[in-house]
Amino acid sequence: MRGAYYFVIVGQEDIPLFEITQGQTQKNADPKNDIRYLYQFVAHSALDMVDEKMWLSSSTYLKIVDRFNEWLISAFVAPSDILFKLHLAHCCLDKVRQFFQDVYEAYVRLSLNPFYESNERITSEAFLRKVQQISRKHFG
Repeated sequence: MRGAYYFVIVGQEDIPLFEITQGQTQKNADPKNDIRYLYQFVAHSALDMVDEKMWLSSSTYLKIVDRFNEWLISAFVAPSDILFKLHLAHCCLDKVRQFFQDVYEAYVRLSLNPFYESNERITSEAFLRKVQQISRKHFG
């Protein structure tokens, strides 16, 4: 993706299983000013909005569930109580929907792996590369 984004997969009991940040963070950034903590805070605070909207919609894709400053927060609720959240400064809803569907397909393939424990942190480098590839495909 060009520009900054934050993507997180949240498991049951609101535990983050996987997260990836692009843009606005630097490897040598001061830990006190690290924007990743802000992303995590916003993601956690938007969980209540997702809980409200998921019961009002029959769709797994909830579109924009919350806003924080210039960030638009979109969500996708998988049938297994897994939640995908994407924070973007700009938003094209069709591309975001397809992004969520492709990442969900990759997640399903990962979850079929007998060595992956359900609702555990995802540490697979192959999954990370796949999510990065999907984001480049849909967002440039």
